[in-house]
This record gives sequence, C-alpha cells and structure tokens, in this order.
Amino acid sequence: DSGEITVPLVGIVSVKGKTCKQVAYELKPKLEKEYFYHATVIIGLETFSTHPLGKVYLMGQVQRQGAVEIPSNEKLTVSQAILLVGGLADFADKRKVKLVRKKPDGTTQTTIVDLVEILEKGHSDRDPVVQPEDTIIVPQRLINF
Repeated sequence: DSGEITVPLVGIVSVKGKTCKQVAYELKPKLEKEYFYHATVIIGLETFSTHPLGKVYLMGQVQRQGAVEIPSNEKLTVSQAILLVGGLADFADKRKVKLVRKKPDGTTQTTIVDLVEILEKGHSDRDPVVQPEDTIIVPQRLINF
C-alpha cells in the first residue's frame, strides 16, 4: 500500500510505479556490492484480494437462511456454504439439496446434491463448488419422525 517493500540485507526499497523487472535490476547491484559475487534476483507479484467473489444464497431447511459471501482466493462448496450458516435444520432432506445456477443465456440449471454421500460417506468429489449468485435450496423431508 505504501509503495515500498522490505528486502532482506538491503532494507526498505521504493517500488511504486516500477515493474518487477525494474525492481530486480535495481536490487541486483545492491546485493552484489556487499553480499554476493553474482546475485540472481527474481521478483514476483502475488495478487491478493480481500474482496469477496460474490454471494451464494441459502434457503429452506438450514439453521440460518440468507446470503454467504464467497471468500476470494478460495473455493466454497455446497456443504461448506451450509456449514457456514450453522448447518442443516432438523427436518432437512440431506439427499435432495438443490444447487440452482443461472446460466449466461438466462436459463437455470439445477443440480441435486446428496449430502449423505459427501458428509457421511466422504465423497468430497461430489461436492460442487458454488459460484456467485448461486442458490442452495434445502428441502424438508416428507416424513419427519
């Protein structure tokens, strides 16, 4: 944010407005002056955003209905989104959870997710990754006893 980085053995270096290549060329002679005969300097930039990617909406038999933000740089699955709202309600149908996704052409695609397979049998490969504006609908079991 300040436009400066701290480099071991060199100290604080201003990098504002410079490319990674320019910073590397600037650091090379400083490192070779006192510490190395021949320095190879490689600078990389890792982008990190704290802004969420969007929201997924949960409805039906969950502990708390509403929106959940999808963290940046992270994949959020259907089961993880449900856990973020406190889990399933008492009368939830774990085998028929619906993931509703709007397609670019305006139509919707519904995928049935079996949470018994995912949470109880460990088939995490069957746990779809949610996308912004997806809706997860957890229906109520037909027989509640």
